[in-house]
Amino acid sequence: MTETQEKFPARLHVIFASQSSNAIVFRRGPSKRVATFSWDRKTDKFKIGQWLKGRIYERRSDISSDGRHLIYFAMNGKWNSETKGSWTAISKPPYLKALDLYAKGDCWEGGGLFLSSNKYWLNEGRYNKNSLLSKNSNLTGQTRNGPKNNFGSECTGVYYPRLLRDGWSLMERKQTGKKYHSFTVFEKKLPNHWVLRKIAHEQCNSPVGKGCYWDEHELFNTKSNLSFNYPDWEWADFDNKSLVWATAGKLFRAGFLGQDGLKEAKLLHDFNDYVFEPIRAPY
Repeated sequence: MTETQEKFPARLHVIFASQSSNAIVFRRGPSKRVATFSWDRKTDKFKIGQWLKGRIYERRSDISSDGRHLIYFAMNGKWNSETKGSWTAISKPPYLKALDLYAKGDCWEGGGLFLSSNKYWLNEGRYNKNSLLSKNSNLTGQTRNGPKNNFGSECTGVYYPRLLRDGWSLMERKQTGKKYHSFTVFEKKLPNHWVLRKIAHEQCNSPVGKGCYWDEHELFNTKSNLSFNYPDWEWADFDNKSLVWATAGKLFRAGFLGQDGLKEAKLLHDFNDYVFEPIRAPY
């Protein structure tokens, strides 16, 4: 079944666990519906977790290095509820049911990063505090000793430190000359002289179908001087000696042909035809 009200393909964002084959996939669409999926990168098998009627800020989210826990920031706009309309939660991926739950009440900061498999940092400012509602994990949460570099108080404050932690190098931050539009360039070195470049945009009045924060990618070879632009890749990374990327609501994988480019792409999963359904977490 296809959600006929969707104007655009599903939007995807992926986070890898650094010390296991687990990954979490955030699937958004329509704009106020988000589903989470587990991805076993050894078998390329996917499993749906839960849906949220609201918004998950995937760039303020993270998965633990062992893949056993997820931290995410969400908003449903129910400002008079117990969570005050927005919250940070710790869950067991791919599910969203909170083990640790922090009410937020606004959309400044929120979310966080894992410092280790059993410790996480909560992203909060001096005046925008998280209020603990429940604590049912055996993990330690803290608000101090967060990322060394400060990239702002919204998505970039979590997303960019996560990229740096996960092997990306920051190359430049640049203004485009247009009002409220800048971008930050990250690169990751790959085998056979290949480099994957991620251009992370910060933009008000962004292109139709994209949010305030959106990415595009380039692939180039420092020896053969071949280069390829992929403006429609909304997410990409290197995994298991191959390149994986998301575009048009689908995930793909391809190996390298030496210095000449990518092998034929293999479709891993099409996320477009999913529709909202209530799913209970098994815990």
